[in-house]
Amino acid sequence: MKHLEFSRHRRLRQSANMRALVRENHLRTEDLIYPLFIVEGENVKTEVSSMPGVYHLSLDRLKAEITEVEALGIKSVLLFGVPKEKDELGCQAYHDHGIVQEATRVIKRDFPDMVVIADTCLCEYTSHGHCGVIENGKVLNDPSLELLGKTAVSQAKAGADIIAPSNMMDGFVVAIRFALDEAGFQDVPIMSYAVKYSSAFYGPFREAAESTPQFGDRKSYQMDPANRLEAMREAESDVAEGADFLIVKPGMPYLDIVRDVKNNFNLPVVIYNVSGEYSMVKAAAQNGWVDEKSIVMEMLTGMKRAGSDLIITYHAKDAARWLQEQ
Repeated sequence: MKHLEFSRHRRLRQSANMRALVRENHLRTEDLIYPLFIVEGENVKTEVSSMPGVYHLSLDRLKAEITEVEALGIKSVLLFGVPKEKDELGCQAYHDHGIVQEATRVIKRDFPDMVVIADTCLCEYTSHGHCGVIENGKVLNDPSLELLGKTAVSQAKAGADIIAPSNMMDGFVVAIRFALDEAGFQDVPIMSYAVKYSSAFYGPFREAAESTPQFGDRKSYQMDPANRLEAMREAESDVAEGADFLIVKPGMPYLDIVRDVKNNFNLPVVIYNVSGEYSMVKAAAQNGWVDEKSIVMEMLTGMKRAGSDLIITYHAKDAARWLQEQ
């Protein structure tokens, strides 16, 4: 054996402190963005059946939730609205007193330093469940842009720190940037869902947001999961149109895309650890099949290693608690 030549990589793994010394990637609480589902009504805190630990919250229950989030060290939340009334054009999305707008005001009044990110889409607000204007069974691109611009401006007026358009219409970034600038919100950044795949992993979210399409699917505007080069074209367009962040969604099955985006663009990269990913871990943990803490922390660290700067995740509160224990 003394004549064999090989590298001794294990030298740097001999103890916990040695491994920590050479660790290449680190997960921080500041990296986590916590999504919230806000509903109309009073004293509502109802668990989403397919997402254990995730709740529909009414405005009067929001202060207690954000108090907990802030105490854990989480500095940003992503707001989704679930209105009582829906219509063909999703009017509640851009109403000055829409549910996301009102939730934003509540948070910024009591927690001015909390970064509020407003999801900017129409699917939760339309009676048909699609992300734009419908005509003869088709989603019209350009008429939808006008409504998305109106939505973004109303959210910025309410105090949203970041606008996060998730609709995947062509030109949505430049349309929203133009609308924001025209309304005097030049300093409000856009966190673009630049690379959003048409994915089966969104199933539990559609229950939580009550946004399941009433006909057809979203494959004509969300991306084919088989495509990689298309992701670069989508991200490149959004960068040129004025995006300030680039989101890749979903997370776990698309870590190669996260790395591609990170290598090719000099903007903060955000990964969305989506509802289906969350629910699979929760279900397995509840059945005793996996160690939830170990699985979640490994998964989130892997997303950082792949190139994400920020992680939108329903695990945020649990992960923040576990990070405090370290």
